Amino acid sequence: MLPDVKHIGHGLPDHDSLVARDARHVLHPWADLSTLGTQESLIIAEAHGIEVADSAGRTYLDAIGGMWCVTVGYGHPELVEAMAAQARKMAYFTPFGDVSSEPAARLAAMLADLTPGDLNRVQFTTGGSTAVESAVRIAHYYFASRGQAAKRHVLSRVNAYHGGTYLTASLSGKSADRTLFQYESDWVHHLESPGYDPDTSPVSAAERLDGLVAGMERAIAEIGAENIACFVAEPILASGGVLVPPPGYHEATLELCRRNDILYVSDEVVTGFGRLGHFFASEVKFGVVPDMIVTAKGLTSGYQPLGAVIVSDRIAESLAANADRDKPVFSNGFTYSGHPVACATAVANIEVMRRDDVCGHVLDVGPHFIRRLRELRSSSIVAAVRGDHLMACVECHVPGEDGPTARNQALARRVDAYCEEAGLLVRPYENLCIMSPPLIVTRGEVDRIVDIMADSLARAEHDLRTGAIQ
Repeated sequence: MLPDVKHIGHGLPDHDSLVARDARHVLHPWADLSTLGTQESLIIAEAHGIEVADSAGRTYLDAIGGMWCVTVGYGHPELVEAMAAQARKMAYFTPFGDVSSEPAARLAAMLADLTPGDLNRVQFTTGGSTAVESAVRIAHYYFASRGQAAKRHVLSRVNAYHGGTYLTASLSGKSADRTLFQYESDWVHHLESPGYDPDTSPVSAAERLDGLVAGMERAIAEIGAENIACFVAEPILASGGVLVPPPGYHEATLELCRRNDILYVSDEVVTGFGRLGHFFASEVKFGVVPDMIVTAKGLTSGYQPLGAVIVSDRIAESLAANADRDKPVFSNGFTYSGHPVACATAVANIEVMRRDDVCGHVLDVGPHFIRRLRELRSSSIVAAVRGDHLMACVECHVPGEDGPTARNQALARRVDAYCEEAGLLVRPYENLCIMSPPLIVTRGEVDRIVDIMADSLARAEHDLRTGAIQ
């Protein structure tokens, strides 16, 4: 049972001061540096259920779930109490060597139970980025310990997003994110973006699949299978625009990996923990049992920073059997790996999700969300609507213009601004409006989200016709 949300939205007396302090001192992730020091950030002050309130007292429906994170809603008393109780009992102790904690041990067993196949060994990290990086390092160690140190190259994909560390930013394939930072290019390779939209594609799903598989085969042949350690893949490319591959894609790419002794890493940071109606989507929805699964975000419903790599017994046992006898230490991990408060929160999150059948709720309300959103295709400024259950994207365009052109991006920003004005938060990226509401969203709340989006599109369409958007 969630607390009443009616009391939120009263505002803070120092709203203007908070905005000023933020502008002066905070360097935001993915911020526009040209506005540094002058930005007027939206300061979120409270959150309950699926609603948030800013420091000025305005309330909003959160259609982005924070950042793909929130599963059981904001302010859930059982998660809050789990955090507090563990902090009172033991807030932290080192996780290094042969030291653990009760919450970490309990959570690792739970994750082993939830994942498919023989994925039973868990390394805890601080979030999705460090989990993906750890998965790649495990792949490198695995092959080096077998005398195949040359197998260090990594396959990723255009439009993928895997994190913000040096390595995971290099794995990410979104061109807009490639700025003046440095990126690894010698042994990171990006395959073609796998998205397939039956509404807009000039080819069939089968033809698209054949082309993608052939492209991966060519890349493996060019790089040499003897040089490739792993393939890292989101089941659905999330931040890249909610890009859904054609049916059979993951089975086909896994088969290629198996044939060429390449480890398959499924990045379920977004698709895991119920967003597609299952704790993990790799096997039950996409027909694959990877060598490693990466999770974060919904693992704690966003209440605590925590990530994990779940590794197959086959891989883990090989690491142990082939460890360097002079230097057998597994030298990968973090000060906050398996943080007791974070793990206790994740345990409570899983217990709540199981008891309340949150995944079943997503399987019920998710198709309604996608059906309602697809009604928006009637707008002349909607190029596409795509998604799966509670992850979706509305792509905006000036009729006749494709992709993230300057006008298309301006149009999407106008849609986003009208949504915010009407009390709805969506995630703007390039010319996309991305949505991933908390998993407890109701059908009525879905209807409110889509109705506001429809009105915002109509207002932006009017602005475009009258020349207000150049």
